[in-house]
Amino acid sequence: MLLNGQRTIAHFDMDCFFVSVECLKDSRLKGKPLLVGGYSDRGVVAACSYEARVFGIHSAMPMKMALRLCPHAIIRSGDMEEYSKFSRIVTGIISESAPLYEKSSIDEFYLDLTGMDKYFGSMKWTSELRQKIIRETHLPVSLGMASNKMISKVATNEAKPNGQLSVPFGQEKVFLAPMPIEKIPMVGKETAAQLRRRGVETVRTLSEVPVGLLEAWMGKNGIALWNKANGIDETPVIPYHEQKSISTENTFGADTIDLQFINSELVRMTERIGFELRQQNRLTGCVTVKIRYSDFETVTKQMSISYTSSDHVLLEKVKELFNKLYDRRLLIRLIGVRFSHLVSGNYQISLFDDTQEMISLYQAIDSIKSQFGWQYLMRGSSSGNRYEERLNPFQKEKKPVEKEADGKTMILRRRYPGWR
Repeated sequence: MLLNGQRTIAHFDMDCFFVSVECLKDSRLKGKPLLVGGYSDRGVVAACSYEARVFGIHSAMPMKMALRLCPHAIIRSGDMEEYSKFSRIVTGIISESAPLYEKSSIDEFYLDLTGMDKYFGSMKWTSELRQKIIRETHLPVSLGMASNKMISKVATNEAKPNGQLSVPFGQEKVFLAPMPIEKIPMVGKETAAQLRRRGVETVRTLSEVPVGLLEAWMGKNGIALWNKANGIDETPVIPYHEQKSISTENTFGADTIDLQFINSELVRMTERIGFELRQQNRLTGCVTVKIRYSDFETVTKQMSISYTSSDHVLLEKVKELFNKLYDRRLLIRLIGVRFSHLVSGNYQISLFDDTQEMISLYQAIDSIKSQFGWQYLMRGSSSGNRYEERLNPFQKEKKPVEKEADGKTMILRRRYPGWR
């Protein structure tokens, strides 16, 4: 049993994670108003630097609006492969040391260090772990420590950028009291506006509102809000488990009924996550295709398959599902592909379909993609409608693929004309 019910929870947050990785790749971006997100009219800001936030830009803002606020901002489309790589590095560092941790997102972690004060100073130990992450990744990390997850997350936000803060046990309400209500997780714009109309502007005032009155105002959410305002959060740290699925979606810049274009996008998307499956040494046993029509009706269809990570098998299933699913003949706004029922395992040779030449082909393809990026080698059917990449001020012109691949791409093109 815990002494006085006291827990010790640490929260790690990789500051402006996507932006930080981009700056690590190109140091000239440091100190610049940098936006990571989509270029199209429907693009949104996935992340932005602190320099961009000065202009009022925030994540999830439409890119067009962000550029109106800061016309000289630099845009990067993002590199999920690189972000995932750094996320895995941080996860590995934490998993080697922490007794219990939860990976709540690609760049956030909770650690349950309850009882460690008997043997170590919890803050000292966690601070050293933070320094190890910074040292090995060269990325900024903020740290908050408290008696529960909610307080530790608020503490992390107060410690940013690249700082650390500990809230002593018993001081939770004192810590929260002077803050504006928006500092409390789960208080969005609408909730804040509703509370401010009733004269509730600080966490101290919110904590003094009778819980029954908050429940009358907001239902069950009112009870949860009262607990948070009073520094109460019993949510456990849930041990980290590997993902159960891998997926990708594409919202088109303009709604379309061009089936040739849609087919090429299905090929491109399937190849991308198929490559990721093989990189993780995973196999999938279920394929799902998603369509969102121009009237926003969304439909999905899935199919159980023999475990595989082979593109040519997965492509056949994806196209079959799409043909069964697309029956309204309306313009399409979005398509998505998901692989689920994942298991560990390397590529499995089918006794009926695959030849040694096919296995060698996949090995050569994945070798090139691993070295130069998945987008540098794709089936010809996915190449006709590739999105053009907008060069930003610091982007160098790319060399021809054949030169980068030391001739491997040309060899593959000669042997397998469908590949580019």
